Amino acid sequence: MNKLEKLAFKLTKKSMQKEQFFGLLQNLFGMFEDPQIIYETLKARGFPLDEKENTIFLKTAITPYQEQEFVVVDIETNGSKPEFSQVIEIGAIKFKGNTIIDRFESFIYAEDVPEYISKLTGILQEDLENAPSQKEVLLSFKEFLQDAVFVAHNVRFDYNFISSKLEQLGLEKLANRKLCSIDLARKTIESERYGLEFLNETLGINTAVSHRAYADALTAYKILQMSFEKLPNEVKSTEDLIKFSKSAKRKKVKKTTKLSESTLPQADPPSCSQQS
Repeated sequence: MNKLEKLAFKLTKKSMQKEQFFGLLQNLFGMFEDPQIIYETLKARGFPLDEKENTIFLKTAITPYQEQEFVVVDIETNGSKPEFSQVIEIGAIKFKGNTIIDRFESFIYAEDVPEYISKLTGILQEDLENAPSQKEVLLSFKEFLQDAVFVAHNVRFDYNFISSKLEQLGLEKLANRKLCSIDLARKTIESERYGLEFLNETLGINTAVSHRAYADALTAYKILQMSFEKLPNEVKSTEDLIKFSKSAKRKKVKKTTKLSESTLPQADPPSCSQQS
């Protein structure tokens, strides 16, 4: 469990007086660090802290998931590793309950788009020639994200890739709470496989475009809404939802789903919690 998860775990159990909370921050992040600076930095990075009457609490621990702001994110990149590649397109949907309240979509300038990426996404290098810089787009995205819960279909990839690029640009990494729509779908939806294209077809979502950021974010959003409809009654808060998504229990797998030719080659993605 990393430092942010430990902090969320403690605050989910109970809110804290500010003095006690600052002591916890120093215990987690270093006794010689200024706890006020740590506190403000965490909030700026998207960790959902709030203060009322000298008490610090985790907003996702007390917010019903139906009233929580989520941002479903998908990125397209020109390679698989952030050390050697970059984001070339980002799409995101902000919603609360079953209502979309905002959207974000942008190409990002890149000097090179490998041929295999163009074949997969349809994005050509010339599409990016006049696009804004990676720093400009990621700063705008962080402003859009605020402290909403970051959701993606394989959240570890999108979240960590964006965080790594922010760090490379000399900016603070993300600290938002995150939710994997693959993991949640495994707990709530019966299916042979849980890849985005497979669920898009078999659940009858039928988003026309795939491997483009906004279209894939829209598909993930619709899968998430289907998962929400099948949550058990004990899932009340946003933290309950995150915890439930990581639980061991999963839906029984069907064996007879009819597949199209385009869907057959796909491998089932690993659970987010199984990835290193």
